[in-house]
Amino acid sequence: MSILQIKKVFGTKVAASTKSETKKSVSKKAPVASKVTKTVTATKTTKAPQKVGLVCAEGEQCFWSNDGLVLSSLADLQAALIAMSEDTYSHHVTKEKNDFADWVEFVLIDKQCASDLRKAKGKKAAMAVVAHTLSAYVV
Repeated sequence: MSILQIKKVFGTKVAASTKSETKKSVSKKAPVASKVTKTVTATKTTKAPQKVGLVCAEGEQCFWSNDGLVLSSLADLQAALIAMSEDTYSHHVTKEKNDFADWVEFVLIDKQCASDLRKAKGKKAAMAVVAHTLSAYVV
C-alpha cells in the first residue's frame, strides 16, 4: 500500500520514508477496525433461534384429558390449560408424575418445554411455560 493510499484510508498525515515506518502507522489504526468488527459480530449473534413448526399428534398419540378434552399440539395444550379446572390439572400433575410434560417430551418432541413444565409450580406457571414456548415457533 502506498503512502497516498494510507492517507486516504486513515485520513492522517504520514511522513514515512521507509516501509517499516509505514507499517507502524497502519498497525496503530488496525485495533479500531477490529473493535468495529467485534461489535457487528456481537449484534448478529444475539438473535434467538426459532423453531420451525408445531408438532401435531395423531390418533393414539393425542393427549386424552380426564375431563374429555383431546389435545394434539402445544396450542391445544395452551387453550386447555386456560379453561382447565384445578381438579383436572391436579389429576395430571402430582409430585410423582407430570402427564403434560411426559406427553410434550415424548410425543411432541420438545425436551426444553417438558423440562420447564416439570419445574412449573402450578397451573399458572405451566400456562406461562407453554405460552413462552409457543412464542418461539415460526407461525
